Amino acid sequence: MSSNSHRNQDDVLKSSDSTAWFRSYLHGGTSSLISTMTTIITFPLYKTVFRQQLHSTLVREAVAQLFKEGPVKLYRGVAPPLLMRSLNGTLLFGLQDTFLHQLPLFSTTPLPRNALPALAGFGAGVVEALLFTPFERVQNVLQNSRNDSRLPTLRSILLKLASRPLASGYYTAFLPILVRNALGSSLYFGLKGPMSNTLRDNGCSPVAASFMAGVLNSVVISLPLYPLSVLVANMQAQAEGGERGVRSSWRRLWAARQHRLSLLYRGGFLVILRSCVTWGITTAIYDQLERHSR
Repeated sequence: MSSNSHRNQDDVLKSSDSTAWFRSYLHGGTSSLISTMTTIITFPLYKTVFRQQLHSTLVREAVAQLFKEGPVKLYRGVAPPLLMRSLNGTLLFGLQDTFLHQLPLFSTTPLPRNALPALAGFGAGVVEALLFTPFERVQNVLQNSRNDSRLPTLRSILLKLASRPLASGYYTAFLPILVRNALGSSLYFGLKGPMSNTLRDNGCSPVAASFMAGVLNSVVISLPLYPLSVLVANMQAQAEGGERGVRSSWRRLWAARQHRLSLLYRGGFLVILRSCVTWGITTAIYDQLERHSR
C-alpha cells in the first residue's frame, strides 16, 4: 500500500513538472505572439535601421530610400521576423525553463542558485541561434533592395540559398549570431528576476515592474551587442559572397565605418528603442501569465 502511495505521488509530481514546462512554452509563445503587433507597427523603423547598418547612411537618407521605393516594398521581408518572433518566444522561454529544471540533475557539483537562470538562458540562446539563423538570413536578403531585381520573390531566395553550402547559404554569420543570442539570453534571464524584484520593492506594481525590467534589460543587452547585429546584417545581406569569414568581414566593416564607433552605432538608438518596447511588453505579458497560472 505504501509503495503504491509513493508511486502515485511520484506520478503526480512528474505530471505537475511536465505541465509547468508546457505552461512556460505556452506563455512564451502567447506573449511573443501578442508583442508581434509591435513588430508589424515598427517594421518600417526596423527597415530604416537595417539600411543604416548596411550602408552607414543617416536616418533621413534611409527614409528617403524607402520612400522612393514606395509602400509596396516597405513590408518586403516582414514575414520571416513575424514567424521568427512567434516561434522565438515559445522556444526561448520554454527551453530556458526546461534547462532551469534539468541543470541541477546533470551537474556533478552544486550550481549557485542565482546563476541557474543565466546558465539556462545561455543554453536557450544556443538552441535559438541554431534554429533561427536561417530565418534571419532570409530576412536580411529580403530587406536588401539590391537583391530585388535578381531575387524578386521569397521562393527565389530560398532556392538560391539552398543551392549553396550551409556555411555560405542559410548559416552565413552563424558564429556572431551564436555569441549574440547566447550572451543576450543569458543576460536577459539572469537580470530579469533581480530587476523586477528590486522595482517591486520600490513600490512598482507587478506589471509595471516586469515591463520596466524588460525595458532596462533590453538597454543593457542591446548596447554592447549592437555591433554584432551590424556585422550579421552586413554578412547576410548578399545572397552570394557568404564565404568571407567573421574576422575578415569585421575588418571590412570597421574600415567602411572609418574606424569610428559613432558610425558603427549609426541606427543603434532606433534599434534599442524598438527592442525596449518589444521586450517590455513581452516580459510584462509573460510574467503576468505566469503569476495567474500559479
